[in-house]
Amino acid sequence: MFREKVVAAYQQIQDEICLALEQADGVAKFEQELWEREGGGGGRTRVIQNGEVIEKGGVNFSAVHGVLPDTIKKAFKVDEEEFFATGVSIVIHPKSPMVPIIHLNIRYFELNEQMRWFGGGIDLTPHYVLDGDARFFHQQLKNTCDRFSPEFYADFKKRADNYFFIKHRNETRGVGGIFYDRLQPENTGLSYEEILDFSVAVGQTFAPTYTELIARNRDTAYTPDQQEWQYLRRSRYAEFNLVYDSGTKFGLETNGRIESILMSLPPMAKWTYNFTPAENSQEALTLDRLRKGIDWV
Repeated sequence: MFREKVVAAYQQIQDEICLALEQADGVAKFEQELWEREGGGGGRTRVIQNGEVIEKGGVNFSAVHGVLPDTIKKAFKVDEEEFFATGVSIVIHPKSPMVPIIHLNIRYFELNEQMRWFGGGIDLTPHYVLDGDARFFHQQLKNTCDRFSPEFYADFKKRADNYFFIKHRNETRGVGGIFYDRLQPENTGLSYEEILDFSVAVGQTFAPTYTELIARNRDTAYTPDQQEWQYLRRSRYAEFNLVYDSGTKFGLETNGRIESILMSLPPMAKWTYNFTPAENSQEALTLDRLRKGIDWV
């Protein structure tokens, strides 16, 4: 079955990324917990903590099925009862404020043979925006997208700018990336097999891109004030995930495993009342770049 092929591909991506992150960190190892979902399916939660580079991170795989809740049926505008969903979800919170947070999600959702689609995305949330790193990150994503369609990068980059946006702060979560949903042959010109290949390619872009960003910034010195800024930026990340993130909402609505759903939250964050960075500071320059529509490539 096609869904079994997707599951096998996603499990392999989880394995490859975990190995690459352990090698990049050099100290910490992933701990795995197998879990079963009441209602159908389960997953492999893998968490890495207290490493040389990574303070907390998760690389999670799930494949779940069962009865679709009414709230999700209304959101998807469908009448189907049974669903199947599988995916890999990653969030990495580094120790150093000079190394960026990164997120990736690739997923496949199926109601029946006629109603099924792929979704996902990858985005970068630097505590300090470095233009060279942002350009490198976006170029890697563009290279992947261009292998499948000359239209993908521009389209998915715009979607990411709009999706990873903290409305109540009027700022983007980071420097964006790509975001896509409901990819089907009808709206891509690709077969389901080719869309799976694209989904896998996005997953395979993660490790070489992020390990390069780690290598560039892991040894950069930082001050206590810069770490305080990191905690402040982490609070914005938490706000987005709890208020706007569709994956978090889907997991909660479908009775997913809470620890796996909320592994995206940082280990330490701070909310400072009415913080205003000094003019022309690194912090002020970063805030100036947290906006939609920046052309990084």
